[in-house]
Amino acid sequence: MLLEPILMLELAVLGLGTGFLAGLLGIGGGMLMVPFITYILSARGLPSDLAVKMAIATSMATIVFTSISSVRAHHAKGAVRWDIVRYLAPGIVLGAALASLGVFALLKGRWLALFFALFVGFSATQMLLDKKPAPTRTLPGAAGMWGGGTVIGFLSGLVGAGGGFVSVPFMTWCNVAMHNAVATSAALGFPIALANAIGYIWSGWGMSGLPDGAAGYIFLPALAVIATASVLMAPVGVKAAHNMPVKKLKRVFASLLYGLAAYMLYRGLTA
Repeated sequence: MLLEPILMLELAVLGLGTGFLAGLLGIGGGMLMVPFITYILSARGLPSDLAVKMAIATSMATIVFTSISSVRAHHAKGAVRWDIVRYLAPGIVLGAALASLGVFALLKGRWLALFFALFVGFSATQMLLDKKPAPTRTLPGAAGMWGGGTVIGFLSGLVGAGGGFVSVPFMTWCNVAMHNAVATSAALGFPIALANAIGYIWSGWGMSGLPDGAAGYIFLPALAVIATASVLMAPVGVKAAHNMPVKKLKRVFASLLYGLAAYMLYRGLTA
């Protein structure tokens, strides 16, 4: 599958949009990329099942690059809780390995699409309700953080997102300030993306039916274009995030998630 000019333009626009959202919401942009890459690949003749899997894998691989750009900007503002990153990261790597090396390869693309839709819709509802955590609630101990990291890494591996759709609500539920949660989620995106990307390459290597330019389930030409554009735009999203009221930020997050969940539900039901 060659990168003709129209395809390159589509991917570049997608990269700019997801880079901005990565910085704004700490979600790595994956939840926006998966539906759009699924549509782009399906429109160019890939079977729906394979298109969903390649969209998830390619989306996750771009987050390796986007997260670096985003977290540098958040760190410069002193917003990243590195103590949280340190405790969640080991579990995240474990959960990502379980998902990308095993469960991902076994599940049909339609089931991955349906799971994406339902879980993202649930996350959006939790964010939109804006339930206040108990004032005395704090982050769990080391064992609880490892367990939470494992869940975040595993779910991210199944849907191709950077984990912000789980880690941001988790941290705010534990009374971490919203802006700190978004910044810390951006930092967590790197270990999530790296561990899962390696797993997608390994589990998809040598599969029949993959297009030219694929490394396992990752479509390298799309990765190159989206990653370049998103890295340039992520700092702009970070600046916007720190200038936006918390309630408005949560509404933007939830509205985006509902739209993406609806599209992937449609893909899963019609596959």
